[in-house]
Amino acid sequence: MSSVSVGVIGLFSVLLLFLTGIEIAYAMAIVGFLGFCYLTNPIAAMNLIAKDFFDVFSSYGLTVVPLFVLMGQIAFNAGIARRLYSSTYKFIGHVPGGLAMATVAGATAFKAICGSTIATAATFAVVAIPEMDRYKYNKKLSTGVVAVVGTLGSLIPPSVFIILLGVITEQSIGKLFLAGIFPGLLIAFFFIAVIYGWCKISPELGPKGESFPWKERIKSLPELVWVVLIFVIVVFGLVWGFFTPTEAGSMGTLAVLLLSLAKKDINWPNFIKSIGESLNTACMVLVLIAGSTVFGHFLAVSRIPMVAADFAMGLPYPRALIMVVIAFIYLLGGSFMEDLAFVIIATPIFFPIAVKLGYDPMWFCIFIAIVQMVGIVIPPVAINVFVVKNISKVPLSTIYLGVLPFLISIVVGAIFLFLFPQIALWLPSVLMQ
Repeated sequence: MSSVSVGVIGLFSVLLLFLTGIEIAYAMAIVGFLGFCYLTNPIAAMNLIAKDFFDVFSSYGLTVVPLFVLMGQIAFNAGIARRLYSSTYKFIGHVPGGLAMATVAGATAFKAICGSTIATAATFAVVAIPEMDRYKYNKKLSTGVVAVVGTLGSLIPPSVFIILLGVITEQSIGKLFLAGIFPGLLIAFFFIAVIYGWCKISPELGPKGESFPWKERIKSLPELVWVVLIFVIVVFGLVWGFFTPTEAGSMGTLAVLLLSLAKKDINWPNFIKSIGESLNTACMVLVLIAGSTVFGHFLAVSRIPMVAADFAMGLPYPRALIMVVIAFIYLLGGSFMEDLAFVIIATPIFFPIAVKLGYDPMWFCIFIAIVQMVGIVIPPVAINVFVVKNISKVPLSTIYLGVLPFLISIVVGAIFLFLFPQIALWLPSVLMQ
């Protein structure tokens, strides 16, 4: 049997093991080990799995993952999102759909210090939905917007998703952070445009909230300023070389902790809870990376990435069409499997194809991040929708109806990035020459 055939069997085996309920990280490690065994020898395979797991768990570079996760969890448990929402609500809550717009604005600001899509969805499900209920917002709009704003965490730094893509593709995390800013803000703007248009067509969806005097609005601005300041310290400190990614994560975590202590918003039990939640998430991510590393070495000896790249280059179709097919595969895989897991499996195969087709590696990472935003909120594995459903007790069908118009925004954002790559590439080219 040829090495490529073994690789194809290995890919299908991982998916079959996943469907049996085995964690995808262990499925990748098992299949990678057995496949490497078959293509080389058992001794080499045992050395491989020991070395890969040791290298991942002892990697200094990967300490950036738990640090940025901890930064987000402290912000989540300290109620920073609540104050951001309150501040943006005071500015735009009085217009039709204003509370939903404030949710998008508050969540976008919150993403600047929290890289978790689930934490954002959970936070604003608790903070924003009851407020929108109070002003008689339609459940479709209130739950749909909360489910979808969490997806911005795939783009806006410090995004754990972007960090993982940087690790897998060996791209600069600082450059990827910068590349994600404009596309993330563009899609957030599209979300607000959808809310405005939807409420213009059907005013009963989002009635006006109360109007606040400018004195109160100005008084609430420091809440936004502190978050922007932390964002600048973390991202631009990393971009301009003052910090390594790990040091940037440390500084960001310290800044969020000090802000929470100064506001007296976090106590000892919540701090311990943040550490526990961060450890759970970070260990899950690191085990995923370790399993994917073993599986990646198996794919390398099976030559699937090289053969797939050569095959794609030989197709008599425009490169744009090939990229659309790749995007569709990511979309399909991300809707059936946890998005991080599928990206870890698929990227080592499709990244070389994209590069060989002439696409910029940074652009590819941001484009895939946008594609995966759709996978986070479409069935069957729509984790953000399930989070909102569990907190709000609203039927899944209602939330999906609310999510649908916002999916159009994400698709339009992907099309814009496809047609105008400089939306992602301009900022890194200017600030990191």
